[in-house]
Amino acid sequence: MSDLLYEVNDHVGVVTLNRPDAMNSLTYRLYADLEDTVRSSEARALVITGNGRAFCAGDDMKQILGSGKPAPTEFRDRAKKTGGLTPAADALLHTDIPVIAAVNGPAVGWGMELALMADIRVASERAKFGELFVVRGLCCDAPGLGRLAQLVGRESAAELLFTGDVIDADQAKNLGLVGRVVPHDDLLPTAMEIAHKIARNPPLAVQALKAGLRRTMEPDWRDTGRWAIEQITRLRGTDDSKEGVAAFLEKREPIYHGR
Repeated sequence: MSDLLYEVNDHVGVVTLNRPDAMNSLTYRLYADLEDTVRSSEARALVITGNGRAFCAGDDMKQILGSGKPAPTEFRDRAKKTGGLTPAADALLHTDIPVIAAVNGPAVGWGMELALMADIRVASERAKFGELFVVRGLCCDAPGLGRLAQLVGRESAAELLFTGDVIDADQAKNLGLVGRVVPHDDLLPTAMEIAHKIARNPPLAVQALKAGLRRTMEPDWRDTGRWAIEQITRLRGTDDSKEGVAAFLEKREPIYHGR
C-alpha cells in the first residue's frame, strides 16, 4: 500500500499518512507525495491524519538525518522552486483550501510543524506535541517560527522550542495550540463534521477568507523558510547535531559540547 492515502468524500479530502510501523515518519518520497496531493487537490476542505498510534513522528531519522547522504536530486530540485522552503510546507502554507489536522497521536518534530500548518487542529486525548529540533541540534522549520507564537504566545513558544519538551493534549489545549480535545474514537468524526460544514459553504468565499488570513497574519513564508533551511543545513554539520541523531538511534542520552 502507498505511504500516503487520499480519498474524497462529498468535497472533503482526507489525507492519511500511512507508515504506522514507523509512526508515520516522513521519507523523501512521503514528503513529495504530501506536496503533490495538496497541490493537486480540488477538495473544498482537507483533513490530515495518521494511520496507527501516531500522527507523525517527523523525519525518518535513518533516511534523512542518519544516512549522512544529501537529499535526492528530485527533492533538491523541488526545493529550488520554493526558494528553499520545504516543498510540502510550501504547498500547505500557500493552499487556499482550509486544512484540518486530526491529531490522533504523537505529533513531534516536523509532525508538529504539519499540525501547525493546519487552520484548525482537533486532538485526540492520546495526542502529544513536541518541537524536538533542538535536541537534534537543529532549528525548527518555518511553521514553528511563524505560527507557534501566534497560537500560544511568544513565551510559551520559546519554552517549547528551547527545551524540546513534549506536552499532552490537555496541555496543548490550555496553551491554545489546539482548538479542541476529544475522545479518541470521536476524533475523525469531529474533524469530518467541521470539514463538511466548511465544504457546504461557497468555496470561492472560503478561499478568499483563507487568503485574507494569510495576507494579514503571516510572514513571507519563502523568505522565512529559506532562512530556516540555511540554519538547518549549517547546524546539521555540527558535532552536536550528529550527537543528537546518534544518541536517538542508539537509544541513549546525548552529550553536547557546543560545536
